[in-house]
Amino acid sequence: METLKTNIDWLDKLIPKGLPIKSTTIITGPGGSGKPLIGETFVSSWLKNGGSVIFMSLQYPNTEFVTESIKQVTGLDLQKYKEKTIFLQLDTEISDYKEVNEQLIHANLVKPDIWEKVLNIAAEKLPDEGPGILIFCSALNLLLFSPTYGDAIFDKIKEAIVTNSDKTFIISVSTSAKVNEIKQLEEMADNLILSTSKKKPFRLYMKIIRMKGVDFSSDEMQVPISPETLMHMKGMANHSKVKVIPAILKI
Repeated sequence: METLKTNIDWLDKLIPKGLPIKSTTIITGPGGSGKPLIGETFVSSWLKNGGSVIFMSLQYPNTEFVTESIKQVTGLDLQKYKEKTIFLQLDTEISDYKEVNEQLIHANLVKPDIWEKVLNIAAEKLPDEGPGILIFCSALNLLLFSPTYGDAIFDKIKEAIVTNSDKTFIISVSTSAKVNEIKQLEEMADNLILSTSKKKPFRLYMKIIRMKGVDFSSDEMQVPISPETLMHMKGMANHSKVKVIPAILKI
């Protein structure tokens, strides 16, 4: 099993040999428990090791929020990795997709055919070097709220997990809604990570439930992110409740 050594002390204690490459990881937990921040930690290591990343961060209104989040959580400046990153921005006001620039594609990601099409377009644009191409999807369950496309996009996501053989997926999903669907994704994933949080002060924890082909520690680990940063990131992510979900509900 080929792996990515993170070279992050607290993560290396949990997965000493690293994250399995060309596998699918689901990071799951209740809303507001910091799931994307755990994923961003893996993203930082991936880019530092020469890989490329496709971002599909549905809870953020624009790419600047993603860039700020990763900078605050990991210290990584995404501006230094422009040739290795592409952002897929949810845009429910268009029917198809629009390539804004080399790093940004606006797309109606609620539609299964568009979801698949822009992922392929982005992958073709990026160098497949080092550990390869990582597809990082955060708050992916928001797409399931579409009355028209919810079931179909769910089938497309499951298909991607089952048929994946040449890319690495890290997907964060909330267990606070669409419980049955999230349970299915948890069962299908190669790797499963549980995210929880505690308040006063705000603290983030993770526990590995399953890893494909590598030894891991099942101890619960506190993620070393300050309460202030966690609160700031949570405030940014609340955008999804205010704007993203109502927009998807109309499709």
